[in-house]
Amino acid sequence: MPPKVAGSGPRMERVPPELAAVMRPELPSLLKEMAAEIVGVIPEYRELLEGPNARVIRVGIEQNLATFVDQVAAPTATTSLRDEICRRFGRFEAYEGRSLDMLQDAYRIGCQVALRRVRTVGRRYNLSATVLMAFADALFAYMGEIAELSREGYLQAMAELGEEPDNRRRRLLRRILGGASVARGALAELAEHAAWPLPEQVTLVALGRGGRPVRAALDRDVLLDLADREPYLLVPGPLDVRRRAELAAALTGCRAAVGLTTPLGEAADSLRWARQLLALTGDAAGGPGPAYCEDHLVQLWLRGDPALVRQIAQHYLAPLDGLTPTRRARLLDTLRTWLTTRATAAEMAELLGVHPQTVRYRIRALERAFGDQLVDPEARFATEVALRATRLPDPPAPRPEPGPGPRCE
Repeated sequence: MPPKVAGSGPRMERVPPELAAVMRPELPSLLKEMAAEIVGVIPEYRELLEGPNARVIRVGIEQNLATFVDQVAAPTATTSLRDEICRRFGRFEAYEGRSLDMLQDAYRIGCQVALRRVRTVGRRYNLSATVLMAFADALFAYMGEIAELSREGYLQAMAELGEEPDNRRRRLLRRILGGASVARGALAELAEHAAWPLPEQVTLVALGRGGRPVRAALDRDVLLDLADREPYLLVPGPLDVRRRAELAAALTGCRAAVGLTTPLGEAADSLRWARQLLALTGDAAGGPGPAYCEDHLVQLWLRGDPALVRQIAQHYLAPLDGLTPTRRARLLDTLRTWLTTRATAAEMAELLGVHPQTVRYRIRALERAFGDQLVDPEARFATEVALRATRLPDPPAPRPEPGPGPRCE
């Protein structure tokens, strides 16, 4: 496709092209002034303009300013890059669960700052009132263009998210995660406004940042929040065969973990477990389908308090502390097999790949080391927990997560 030509061209033609040379040196300080005023009026944008992603956002604003100046110099200048940036700004507002009001306010503030600056520059260069009026007219037309481009991106993202333009369903989802502290009546009212039947049970799904589910593969009743730093979705009701197939289709290629089905008021627990499993499985959660918490209950339990589990292991496996690492590992293997299989020496020998007499020798050594600990039911259970904890894989190292990226298709 040919690059888009801005619709403000006719108004730009009334601005002297020579003004572009006067404007360009002003852009760096103008950008700082705009950012400061936007943050002062719209505190919600402080993190965007001053946080870790500030550089990316500022580059986008800078491109908007530079494109305006380029059009003053040449009204037919193309605007492809600016158009894409403005649409992304709109998409971002949708992903953040906001309306377009704040972004449009930011555009108006930027326009006001630019007009103040041009009046200052006009006095410095003795620009005529006619030139200043033509500049203001072109600037307002330009602001209308970028606002419309952002609206296009916003509506496109809302359609992908299956949301209404006012984000009713996302607000409902976030209220559901407030747990039992949120009154059922208030939730019911929000659900009615969002045309979403309030279920008795829900299942939450945690997603790795960057990937996005295929919305068309999910039923309309699935709620999503892809704007969260740790995106997730909510499936109403328990997971039957149809729902599992639906998730498998929508999450192919995504890093995803499915929590346990809980009562509506305990939805936050389901999401917490799903996020724990996502962290535990790492890249494995991006395989042929999502990982399910129900398949990893013991691991999740043991990972629930790593420091306490380490204390349990140190306490209940202390009888073997004085041994060499090799001998300790062999006895732990034998003890683990003994406690989990209750097999005979011959059967254990086959499992361990050693002679039965070796197994008997090791069991006697274990009985001497642990004594009554292997007889008392509670102590034996704790010992088995400690043994399982020693077999847990180390948590995967944190991996860099991309920002909003392509669908998981």
